[in-house]
Amino acid sequence: MDTLTHIVLGACIGEAIAGKQLGKKALFLGAFAQSIPDLDFVASFFLPLTNDLLAHRGFTHSFLFVALIAPLLAFASRRIFRAAHMSMGHWMLFWGLQVFIHVFIDAFNAYGTGWFEPFSHYRVSFNTMFVADPLFTIWPLAAFIALLALGKTSIRRKTWTRAALLLSGLYLLLGIGLKQHVEHALNSTLTAKKITSQRHFSTPTPLNNMLWYVVAESDSGFYIGYRSVFDSKGTMDMHHVNRNEQLLAPMQDQPELGLLKRFSQGYYTARHWHDTVIFNDLRFGEIRGWADTMPRCVFYYDLSYPDDNKLIVQRGRFANWDAAALKAFVRRIGGI
Repeated sequence: MDTLTHIVLGACIGEAIAGKQLGKKALFLGAFAQSIPDLDFVASFFLPLTNDLLAHRGFTHSFLFVALIAPLLAFASRRIFRAAHMSMGHWMLFWGLQVFIHVFIDAFNAYGTGWFEPFSHYRVSFNTMFVADPLFTIWPLAAFIALLALGKTSIRRKTWTRAALLLSGLYLLLGIGLKQHVEHALNSTLTAKKITSQRHFSTPTPLNNMLWYVVAESDSGFYIGYRSVFDSKGTMDMHHVNRNEQLLAPMQDQPELGLLKRFSQGYYTARHWHDTVIFNDLRFGEIRGWADTMPRCVFYYDLSYPDDNKLIVQRGRFANWDAAALKAFVRRIGGI
């Protein structure tokens, strides 16, 4: 999830766990606690870009990290915040639950989270929520503002905290339910069009969970389509893109290519772009793919000129999003 979501969600959880003991300090300690796993961003200062892709949401997003960091921070907190009169177990709950919830909810979007590092490099990804979704974040954000304004003894603090956590939790469940609806339409489409697919995924498009991006793998490449929960047709329109593995053959010895393939979990294509070969990770979607017949992928890596790659996961995400593009996006969400 995005940084703002972790901050305000952590503040609300901090209030719920230790508001009575810490007062409003619980909000800020909670915000900090919820942000701890993302300290892996420091790796970007010294790791090559492709290695950094795998370092992010790696060990600091693992269950082992949760188990290690909780007692260490609890031990330190017992000595720093003696006036709070919180037991070691209470502090371990505070830090451990915050970090656990961070790594848990990060698995709901497409990037993938290394729950089992360093024992397994498998990335957990439920693909039920976009990395930033206003309808998930708005509830803890509103509660955070209210909790800052309310007095520390106000009985309304508990109401705001419970409401925010409940509504955010229900929104997570809604995403799971909507994914099942989309998966049903995808399976109907594959059957109706007689498409043989070894595996597939579906994931929400930017900032909502009503319009979904769907990719099904075939022998030669992938079938890609979009499905709104408001679409009336039982099946969906899908177009085919070739994997173009042959374009990568001259670059098989490049370490970057092996890391990119691992990061993409096999959902990739290659294409010529001017005088270079581009590696596309399909999991992060296309740039305006629901309205563009020849879209580019949000994630692309220039294999011919690797030094030209900087931010690659979200670059181009909102390219050419003018008023007309936004209107088309909203209409497509509505099933039009």
